[in-house]
Amino acid sequence: MSEPRWYRSLYWRIALGLFAFLALMLAAQGALFLWMTDRIAGSMPARDPRRVAVLVASDVGAALSDNPSLNLEQYVRDQYDNVFQTFLVIMQDGRVATNHDDVPDELVRAIVADAARREIPGRGRRRGPRVGEPAASAPSGPRRGGEFAPIIVDGTFAGRVAVVPGGPPFSRVIRELGPTMGLVGGSILGVGMALIAFVIFGPARRRLRQVQDAAERLGGGDLTARAPAGGGDEVAAVARSFNRMADELTARAIALDASDKARRQLLADVSHELMTPLTAMRGYVETLAMPELQISDETGRRYLAIVTEETHRLERIIGDLLDLARLEGGGGTLRSEPVDVQALFERVAARHERELRERRVTLVQQISAGATEVVGDPDRLEQALQNLAANALRHTEEGGVITLSAAAATAGPGANRTQQTDTASPRDAIRLRVHNTGAGIAVEHLPLIFDRFYKVDSSRKASGGSGLGLSIVKAIVERHGGTIAAYNATDPPGAVFEIVLPAPAA
Repeated sequence: MSEPRWYRSLYWRIALGLFAFLALMLAAQGALFLWMTDRIAGSMPARDPRRVAVLVASDVGAALSDNPSLNLEQYVRDQYDNVFQTFLVIMQDGRVATNHDDVPDELVRAIVADAARREIPGRGRRRGPRVGEPAASAPSGPRRGGEFAPIIVDGTFAGRVAVVPGGPPFSRVIRELGPTMGLVGGSILGVGMALIAFVIFGPARRRLRQVQDAAERLGGGDLTARAPAGGGDEVAAVARSFNRMADELTARAIALDASDKARRQLLADVSHELMTPLTAMRGYVETLAMPELQISDETGRRYLAIVTEETHRLERIIGDLLDLARLEGGGGTLRSEPVDVQALFERVAARHERELRERRVTLVQQISAGATEVVGDPDRLEQALQNLAANALRHTEEGGVITLSAAAATAGPGANRTQQTDTASPRDAIRLRVHNTGAGIAVEHLPLIFDRFYKVDSSRKASGGSGLGLSIVKAIVERHGGTIAAYNATDPPGAVFEIVLPAPAA
């Protein structure tokens, strides 16, 4: 069985589905990150710490100019809580505000002290620095603040904005972005897994369940159970393999059932055939044993002759049964050697010479060139021909003709055969025919002619036939690797039994 195409493979579909899901999740996470980063950074026109300091200082100074009593800490938290960069607003009156509450106190005190050491810009001057102007240079010494910018309120220095050096702590990033990212990522994960379950694993599970149900029904005795085998993936391959197995099991079950019926029929036929002579023998023996009957010597001898005849008939039936069992069971050894067809025909003629003469039946022998020998066991082949000749003689009227012929297997047999014979070429097959003139075999009997104990008419019982002769012939021919068929001929009319056997190798 050919492997399924890679793009129809269940494993590839799972792999591609997971790949697509991961790609979708990463794309969504990246887009979300960019969106949130844009929101966070977009609230500030610049990302440079010095520029941040100047902008915050300008904004706070304008707010204080508009509202001197402004709650500075609340204003800074409301306006700049979403800005990751941490900064401090340090006023001259001692107020300190920060946009995040996670700044260590030591760092706050150090930055405030650093700012206090710086000179007040523009002292004695009427205006403060313009937005974007560099702040006054810091005094010598360590600087704990990153960048400073002065806060000017109504032209007067009111304080400074100090940007804390370094980026925001990771805990703040997790705290700010974690819930949103987790919610979106979890939603994407749930949707992706649902899609994978319904699109990939759902159909596979449903189809595997159908295979399982079919297997259970087949195991329960339902020989018609089959699994849907549509598609080109591994599940379809399993279903097709299961269906082939089910077909084979069904065929074997049917064959076993037919064999069992044939066995029971054979036992019934054997019992019937054996019971007939046994019943006759028992009746005559009991009659001879009755002391109250006065049986003459002539009647007693006639009864004993009948018992003897029935005994011989019983022996023939048992012998034929044993012979048929050996042939059909492969028992015994058959020789394989060239057999002279002319010698076979002569022995058959000699065997039935007396009966042929008494009934004025003519036996004709016809052997074509190239058909003088066959391969097989000479004794068994003679037995088959003797049975066919005896059968033909029983059904040939007085003055009739029986023809034994041999020819190369060049043409197919005639019509109304019990089986179609597929013969080989003339170089390796010989066709033997036994043809007798007469009415032939009724069409309804042709399919059953080789069955055990089958009798076309009841006259065979009187003649002592067991009904096994043609079955034995069929078994002998098949053991030789040949075929046998029976049909009716039209010119001249009559029944024909035809055997096809291997010819000797050139």
